[in-house]
Amino acid sequence: MACAKLNAASSQWIGQQSFTQRQGSSSSSSSTRFATRRVSFPIRAKAYSEELVQTAKTIASPGRGILAIDESNATCGKRLSSIGLDNTETNRQAYRQLLLTTPGLGEYISGAILFEETLYQSTTDGKKFVDCLRDAKIVPGIKVDKGLVPLPGSNNESWCQGLDGLASRSAEYYKQGARFAKWRTVVSIPCGPSALAVKEAAWGLARYAAISQDNGLVPIVEPEILLDGEHPIERTLEVAEKVWSEVFFYLAENNVLFEGILLKPSMVTPGAEHKVKASPETIAKYTLTMLKRRVPPAVPGIMFLSGGQSEAEATLNLNAMNQSPNPWHVSFSYARALQNSVLKTWLGRPENIEAAQKSLLVRAKANSLAQLGKYSAEGENEEAKKGMFVKGYTY
Repeated sequence: MACAKLNAASSQWIGQQSFTQRQGSSSSSSSTRFATRRVSFPIRAKAYSEELVQTAKTIASPGRGILAIDESNATCGKRLSSIGLDNTETNRQAYRQLLLTTPGLGEYISGAILFEETLYQSTTDGKKFVDCLRDAKIVPGIKVDKGLVPLPGSNNESWCQGLDGLASRSAEYYKQGARFAKWRTVVSIPCGPSALAVKEAAWGLARYAAISQDNGLVPIVEPEILLDGEHPIERTLEVAEKVWSEVFFYLAENNVLFEGILLKPSMVTPGAEHKVKASPETIAKYTLTMLKRRVPPAVPGIMFLSGGQSEAEATLNLNAMNQSPNPWHVSFSYARALQNSVLKTWLGRPENIEAAQKSLLVRAKANSLAQLGKYSAEGENEEAKKGMFVKGYTY
């Protein structure tokens, strides 16, 4: 990082540099002595600052959200097996081609999170997937974390790995066309959560965010508070406030540019096994309370994850949050809540591709309307109302 010297006599610098400050004095007949301390003021100038801000604004554009198709090969295999398909690269490519070449998708989708395999893949006609997205005015993104592993010393909790080599990988992803990144870690309420797990999640997200911005990628910051548990919505709010407080503390410590990030929080809901189900209005009230208490208005976009909610639930809850103006663009970054109907329509059959793509547009349009606060559940089919929560679900 370059530093510009202001004054040789005062030894003040712009950058990670310190200067001498008087702390106090004492007098004697012969001399005056000053106690000094070193004060450091880091000022970070990111090479990609303007581009990061513009990318974040593009993704957080009215009526649009993110299509998350960044499932690992193993998780994509689970999706394919649900419709009787083998987990092969050919089948994964065919499914992702169906999604990414859907005509008109860019009207409702502003960004697509890809798995590394997909970022480097092309259609069967030889067109790069990243070019398909660009032509549709959709920003390509990339999942960069390396998954969850047990966190030693915790209450059966996990931490997210992948910081080693992240800078060089991010630089390569940028060259390939990616312009934003995603890193997912999780917090479990039934497991405490422990202070150790919360701090580890927050620090890891902050380091990832700083590294991503240094390499031109807008970081999606995602500490997912899992739905698992019997706790009431008040407990979820308490934990969410603690988690986001830690996250923003460490983002600031790592000199992350807030205008150049996006958030991907869980909605504040009761535990999936809680006896009382919350209405969309209640979920919106608690979720917005958490955001207003913890998230600076400098952040351009809040792109919610669906986390096992049904397609209709995720859309209704988002719609409820957009019934009045928010300081941020409040939108969606859904995986299963956009793909479930698509998979069941496609079934791996070429003759069903057009119908499956229409199914994707139906869900994307519904969530676009919810982002604008104009969605109505009238006419939703029963399949869209089926919950997708799986206890102990792993990606």
